[in-house]
Amino acid sequence: MKVLRLIVTLGFFAAGIALLVVPSHAAPVAASSVFTPTRFTVVDQGTAGKPDLILIPGLASSRAVWDAEAKLLAPNYRLHLVQLDGFAGAPAGANATGAILPGVVEELHQYIEANKMNPIVIGHSMGGLMILMLADKYPADVRKMVIVDSLPFYALVFKPDATVDTIKPQIIRQQMTAMPADQFSAMQPTLVESMVKNTDAQKLVVASSLSSDRAVFANSMFEDLQTDLRADVATIKTPMLLLYPYDAALQGSDPAKMDTFYHAAYASKPNVTFLRIDDSRHFIMYDQPTKMDIAIEGFLK
Repeated sequence: MKVLRLIVTLGFFAAGIALLVVPSHAAPVAASSVFTPTRFTVVDQGTAGKPDLILIPGLASSRAVWDAEAKLLAPNYRLHLVQLDGFAGAPAGANATGAILPGVVEELHQYIEANKMNPIVIGHSMGGLMILMLADKYPADVRKMVIVDSLPFYALVFKPDATVDTIKPQIIRQQMTAMPADQFSAMQPTLVESMVKNTDAQKLVVASSLSSDRAVFANSMFEDLQTDLRADVATIKTPMLLLYPYDAALQGSDPAKMDTFYHAAYASKPNVTFLRIDDSRHFIMYDQPTKMDIAIEGFLK
């Protein structure tokens, strides 16, 4: 578990800044004009008339993190690919000031309601946390959910008895905001390697990680660490698939330790299916795309 703490400690210092900005070859359908969000943008693609499926990337990631999975899902679903403002080169917009995550969740609800959807929602990392927040506050908004390597309280990776009061991410936020650009750039290869096994993806991830607004990134990370939904998941009845990684090179030879950790984090959550994806790190969609797609499509069917 010490290795897990190291990985996520590093990951939070540049957390999920890992993103893969690649062009989407599918021609996007015009995003809904019924409601225009101020904290994120949506690309509407896939097959019109099919069930709605929303995909939310993690901290500082582009919607392009879902490109490979979206291509596979597109024939059977109408996809809504979200990207938060301030991440991956997008202007900070309304996320430049004030609390970010609650506002994003509220606008996701408004987007779903305005478009009269009962969607499936898939989220990675902080995107997974926001799905939990959405399903907790607005249960009717989420028909099924897929969480890719996220916890109801991420501070658990630092200490098993963590509370919002004992975890003080303010210092990390200040350091992240004040760090000179050259130092921030220099640390990326090591950080990215801890989150992505695929060496080709690592290079693109490092090159793309600097394009997020530093303040939005730091403030979102702070809010993520201060959000504790452990007491809430017991009342979230939405069927859920949790995908979590295991890599022997980083986490030792006993995968059961990872099973125990994730199962304990969601022990009170009803209607949850756990699935470990071996030979992968935090960005499962890059390291094991085929395994992830098989798991998702099997759960949705």
